[in-house]
Amino acid sequence: MKRFRLFEERRERRRQQAKQVMSINLVSMMDIFTILVFFLLVNTGEVEVLPGKTGVKLPESTAQEKPKQNLVILINDQGVFIQSRKLAALAELDNNDASLIKALRDELDYQRRKNPQGVRADFNGAVTIIGDRRLPFKVLKKIMLTCAEAQYGNISLAVEQKAVGDG
Repeated sequence: MKRFRLFEERRERRRQQAKQVMSINLVSMMDIFTILVFFLLVNTGEVEVLPGKTGVKLPESTAQEKPKQNLVILINDQGVFIQSRKLAALAELDNNDASLIKALRDELDYQRRKNPQGVRADFNGAVTIIGDRRLPFKVLKKIMLTCAEAQYGNISLAVEQKAVGDG
């Protein structure tokens, strides 16, 4: 009988414990989320993501000036692209002796005249070239010359920023 009473007492204690409501201390969790939100807000403005940079290894530079949002020309091993639209194959440009790239010139003219009234009011002649560091200079020269001929004289080259002290 004594054993049965101990068993009943134990079972009663478990029932009482099961009835108690478990509470979570939300103060410490709110502190962690506050710190996380503050960290994300502080560090979001530091990174600039260039569109379509996949498969391109950029040259390095110690320049401190941030790039502006311009029309982007992407050059990788598959070809020359504007707004994810392929204009020419890279092998074709390297073997061609022409100094201008007609497809690129036509696309740049189209981008400049997007406004039905003629030249866009916000047109500043700025273009950013994202090119792989292994890109032949001959091809880069053709692209830059074509940009200049299409009234895009403000040419920027996208580079990877490295620390000033790195060799």
